[in-house]
Amino acid sequence: MQDIQTHTLVIPGVDLVYDVRGPLPPAGAHRALLMIGQPMTAEGFTALAPHFTDRTVLTYDPRGLGRSVRKDGRSDHTPQQQAADLHALLEALDVGPVDVIASSGGAVTALELVATHPDDVATLVAHEPPINAVLPDATAAERARAGFYDAYQAKGSGAGMAAFIAMTSWQGEFTDAYFAQPTPDPAMFGMAADDDGNRDDPLLSQSSWAITDYRPDASVLTAAPTRIVVAVGEESAGTYTARTALGLAALLGQEAVVFPSHHGGFLGGEFGYAGKPEEFAARLREVLDAD
Repeated sequence: MQDIQTHTLVIPGVDLVYDVRGPLPPAGAHRALLMIGQPMTAEGFTALAPHFTDRTVLTYDPRGLGRSVRKDGRSDHTPQQQAADLHALLEALDVGPVDVIASSGGAVTALELVATHPDDVATLVAHEPPINAVLPDATAAERARAGFYDAYQAKGSGAGMAAFIAMTSWQGEFTDAYFAQPTPDPAMFGMAADDDGNRDDPLLSQSSWAITDYRPDASVLTAAPTRIVVAVGEESAGTYTARTALGLAALLGQEAVVFPSHHGGFLGGEFGYAGKPEEFAARLREVLDAD
């Protein structure tokens, strides 16, 4: 098992905390592998990272999340700022270009990193990035997003998360049938209905709307030297993030690559949302080795 070395990079507006598994600079034939999520922090890759002991693995907590304390007085999470932070980290470590496995909102950050600093990334595996603009029903997706935000503002985390789950598990486009549904009961998902008073959750508030509002520039991304692989979970078929993955792949003129499990396929159950991390790692290795 690799030792984990934790460090802090002090840059304008944040003390960015990151973890290193393996040597720096990387030893052997493989590039360093950066794993990023959003709003998930480094702990989300606890089950995946140990499958890559032959690589130096980098994880981090994005600005304002987990251990990375922000000092810029802001609460929004934008792919532009997070990509700038990642560029500063890679530059400080002098490890580029790296390979990247990026999940959910982290995949959106990674796309912005490729767009703005293409020499930082050799291969990007973008796993189910939630981008409304690539959907044929983008306007309806924005309305569905507003629905779980409204539930959160009205009744707190339980109600907001129940509505979020209803949105992200819905099959197909957001039609009139979706919006005609009653507001889901948090108890259906084992959550408390009591209002906890929380209104600053990065997933349920508007602080991360810049992620789902992101508009990828296909001409910039396809012109970059980075090999971009869009990934979709085999169990995600028809859901919101599967559709956004397929939409992004089509925008880039490629087919999405199928990975085991679902949106959290690399998770080991630490968030009560177990995937298949061993199978996910094997598929990721195949994709990376194909470079």
